[in-house]
Amino acid sequence: MNGGDAEVRDGLRYPWAQPPASGEVLEVADGVLWLRMPLPFRLDHINLYLLRHEAGWVVVDTGMNTAQTVAVWERVFAEVFQGQPVLAVICTHFHSDHAGVAAWLTERFHCPLYMTAAEFRSLHVQVPDEAPPAWAFVDFYRKAGFSLEQAGEFHGAIQNKHFRPLNCTGFRRLREGSELKIGDRRWQVLIGSGHSPEHACLYAAEDGLLISGDQVLPRITSTVGVQATEPEADPLRDWLDSLERLRSVPDSVLVLPAHERPFFNLHQRLAQLQVHHQGHLERMLASCDEPRTALELMAVLFPRLSGRFDELMALGETLAHANYLISEGALVREEHGELRRYRRAPAQAVAPDPQRVF
Repeated sequence: MNGGDAEVRDGLRYPWAQPPASGEVLEVADGVLWLRMPLPFRLDHINLYLLRHEAGWVVVDTGMNTAQTVAVWERVFAEVFQGQPVLAVICTHFHSDHAGVAAWLTERFHCPLYMTAAEFRSLHVQVPDEAPPAWAFVDFYRKAGFSLEQAGEFHGAIQNKHFRPLNCTGFRRLREGSELKIGDRRWQVLIGSGHSPEHACLYAAEDGLLISGDQVLPRITSTVGVQATEPEADPLRDWLDSLERLRSVPDSVLVLPAHERPFFNLHQRLAQLQVHHQGHLERMLASCDEPRTALELMAVLFPRLSGRFDELMALGETLAHANYLISEGALVREEHGELRRYRRAPAQAVAPDPQRVF
């Protein structure tokens, strides 16, 4: 289960020093192929996993809705599957790089799609493409400290069709603890949240394999953000709780992530992710002796950004940390005209106020 060039970095052990070339596959376990699917932006790849099953294949995640993705799949069908069909598609979660062409694959092969219920619903909830953008969308960014013009640019940034998966008409539900028998393996479904509503990981206990999707990544951290669709959400709490639950999986598993390279030492990575977010929380709290907007706090946590899409992600993460601290009673949020500002809670405060209806 290694390529002969293992590497240890930051406490994690990588069995393969190099990933397969873009669009190519590498066998990481018997009947489990790692496909490096290209993406059209700075994070230039997603790892998909192809599981051999009887006279066909089960696909875990799909890539984005782009012509390049379809071209890679056509080559995989011919050169890797050699005419054998796709028997099922499993999507770990609804994000466009994971479910972008799920509908195309299932329609082409007349096969089922497996997802959790919350992820399937989220797949069909898109930011409306009307112009100008809806009031609630603009209000979200204006309260954070952005201008009306910048809010419009954010709206434009997410209208790219690459970020809009094709619509699927039906699915088979994945639930926590349910099992899928694929080939000779039994994969248990483990559910996490925070990065997405009901993210599915696949754990093959007897073989020591964990397909982690975006729930655990090496080297980089998954986006945990608050979006305009649910401005009062507390995804960071969901995320940290999910990381803690994953400690029930043995540290010895080979983690097969959606980005970067497969690795060992799961528990070390879980601890690193927890420390990373704790550092963000501490820096934010230290910056709030005076009231700060989300835009000002974003500059504290993410001082180097390039472009509107980076700002979208960074604002979501900033608000996730702010909402967590509010729920802990450590921050208070105040309305200042059209702006929201955050400041350290008074020392006597022990709990946040109940959620206001308006």
